[in-house]
Parts: sequence; C-alpha cells; structure tokens
Amino acid sequence: MDHIPTDIDPISITLKVTRVLDSLNVPYFIGGSLASSFHGMVRTTQDSDIIAKLEAGHAAPLKAALQNEFFIDELMVATAITQRSSFNILHKDTMFKIDIFIPQERKFTQQQFLRSKTVHLSDQPAAQAVIASPEDTILAKLEWYQQGGEVSEQQWRDILGLIAVQGELLDLEYLKQTAAQLGITALLTKALQS
Repeated sequence: MDHIPTDIDPISITLKVTRVLDSLNVPYFIGGSLASSFHGMVRTTQDSDIIAKLEAGHAAPLKAALQNEFFIDELMVATAITQRSSFNILHKDTMFKIDIFIPQERKFTQQQFLRSKTVHLSDQPAAQAVIASPEDTILAKLEWYQQGGEVSEQQWRDILGLIAVQGELLDLEYLKQTAAQLGITALLTKALQS
C-alpha cells in the first residue's frame, strides 16, 4: 500500500494501539478512513477508528500500556465500555486522535468481525493489523453518511473511491443483502450507479 501522504504517520501510530489490543487478546478491527484508504483512494486522515470488544477488566491494563505515548483517561475508557459507546486517545507527540468504539450487539457488527482480515498495512515486517473488509467499510460509511444527514462530501468520496478501486472484487450480493438490513439500499444503489 502507498504511504498515506502526511507529516503524521497514521499507520504506525494506530499499530501502537492494535499491538496492545493484541497483547490483551481483545478482538478488534480498524474501520473508518484508514480502512477506506487501505481498500480505496488514499487520503490524508486526521484520526483512526478502531472497533474493539473491550471489557471492564481491560480499562486499567489498556491505560498502563498506552499512557507513556498517549493521553488516555481510564474513567472515560471504563464509562465507554459500560455504555457500549466510544472514547478517544491522543498520541502525545503528534496529537493524532484514535477513536475506539465498543461495538453494539447487532448482526452487522458480528458480520464485520467475522469478515475482517489481518493484513500488512505498510511495507514494515511487523505492520500487521486486523482491518474491516471493503464491503463492510462501504456499508459502515453509508450508514454514517445517512446518520449524518447525507451531507458529508468526504464520506461520499470515500464510498465512491472504495467502489471504484475494488470494482468487480466486491461481493455485490452481500452488499445488497446487508444494505437492506441496515435500511441503506437506496444509498448503496446511488453509490453503485455513480
């Protein structure tokens, strides 16, 4: 994969967090703009999204492992885990933000975890992490686009970039079935026809 053009290296910063999640045996995958840059059009990103099945007992060891390099609030982590919401951490040297989402129990999330794959994010030997599939990245971005009032040009560009780059490799049947479950069939159809 081409290096994402920015003074900040989102991949190496994100890998610092995913390695800790691996060490804690926390199932996770990378989504959002980093996943769409990996599978689609490369673009500068200001943050990274990780969906992680953190549990209450992970809050303290997560803070202990990351606090030297990241601003991380253990109470915020614990609250997000309890409420199944999200929290963010900031890389101290660059102020690059990583949003960590605690997944809701729903069929789409289960599919995302099942379909995610371990990939090499860069040419560095140890740069492996789990990333959402191209189809699930498209579906998640369509859902965010809809929830955001369908006004985010960046989200829409990401979606179209994913479709353009992946092309015939996309599992259209899965996309259509899951879009119907998520109530985003019209948006998916619009994106595929763009």
